[in-house]
Amino acid sequence: MGKKKPRPRRSFTSEFKAEIVELCRRGDRSVGQVAKDFDLTETAVRDWVVRAEVDAGEREGLTSGEREELTALRRENQRLRQDVEVLKRATAFFAKETR
Repeated sequence: MGKKKPRPRRSFTSEFKAEIVELCRRGDRSVGQVAKDFDLTETAVRDWVVRAEVDAGEREGLTSGEREELTALRRENQRLRQDVEVLKRATAFFAKETR
């Protein structure tokens, strides 16, 4: 009956996220209050704070740069696996043709 429409996905600049994280770190407002003041979800703000802590070395985990590198390597690995699969099929095809 009273279902809310999900709001469209928004994207924010790195500078905006850094400002929000700084507001949370100052300690004069809670994460929930900062989220409410800027019409953000509390979960998103908490994720930004955690990501900033990891990037600063204050918390264990992959930094943003490491995450980007891992994503790129996984993408390349997938492409290479597909290339190998194509080469295997081509080898089998040509081996059958030469008999």
